Amino acid sequence: MHPDKTKIVYCKDAKRKGKHPNTRFDFLGYCFGPKAVKNKKTEEVFTSFTPQVSASSLKSMRKSIRELNLRRRTHVALADIAQEINPILLGWLNYYGAYTPSALRPIWHYVNATLVVWVMRKYKRYRGAKIRAGRLIEVIAVKRRRLFVHWKLGVTGMFA
Repeated sequence: MHPDKTKIVYCKDAKRKGKHPNTRFDFLGYCFGPKAVKNKKTEEVFTSFTPQVSASSLKSMRKSIRELNLRRRTHVALADIAQEINPILLGWLNYYGAYTPSALRPIWHYVNATLVVWVMRKYKRYRGAKIRAGRLIEVIAVKRRRLFVHWKLGVTGMFA
């Protein structure tokens, strides 16, 4: 075992409250560590040692969205963008959303922000009008909820 890569991690949660230097670790794109969660039955908030999307995975997801170069592809329609990006988003949702779907909110927000910039570049009347472009995408998200995977989940309120 490699000494730099191998370490003992203390699984800190509501019952184990000790102080140790290592309380989290990354494995297969997840970051296992203490997180505040809510009991669905009692609505009580407590600390649990649960998997969440790691910061490096979120960074990699943003990079892959950026590499699609959607912001500059003003010659294509929104439906074409949706057709290209939906398999990627669905894969992330199935893999990372299994434990904590709310951890994907930063990615959904990033995709929506990318769509707002796409609108600002595609239509001259929205250049420099980020709020108006965001409202346009929000109206489209309400009317055509099935267009993008994350819009089906109800993530439509983060546009500008």
